[in-house]
Amino acid sequence: MEATIKQIEAVLNAKVRPSLAEHNGNVVIQSLEDNILRVRLTGKCSGCPAAHSTNEELITAEVCSAFPSIQDVILVEEINPELLDMAHKILSHQI
Repeated sequence: MEATIKQIEAVLNAKVRPSLAEHNGNVVIQSLEDNILRVRLTGKCSGCPAAHSTNEELITAEVCSAFPSIQDVILVEEINPELLDMAHKILSHQI
C-alpha cells in the first residue's frame, strides 16, 4: 500500500511533532515522490547540529516503521531566500 501525505502527517502529528515541539521545532513535508519522503525541519530544529540525527533516529524511524513502502526520508536543508537576499545586501554594502 502506498503511503499518502495525509497518512504520513498523522504519524508525524502523533509520534514526531510532540518531541520536536519540546525543542521549539517542527517538521514540514516538502514532497513525496517515488516512495522518497523529503522533509524540512523548522523552528529551533532548523539548522540544529543534531538535525541529521533527529531525522534518522526519530522521523525516519517512525515513518518507515508505519509505512514500509517509504524507502528513505531525506532531510532538505535550504536557506530561506529572504535571509539569503539580506546577506547579499549586507555583503555588498547595500544595507
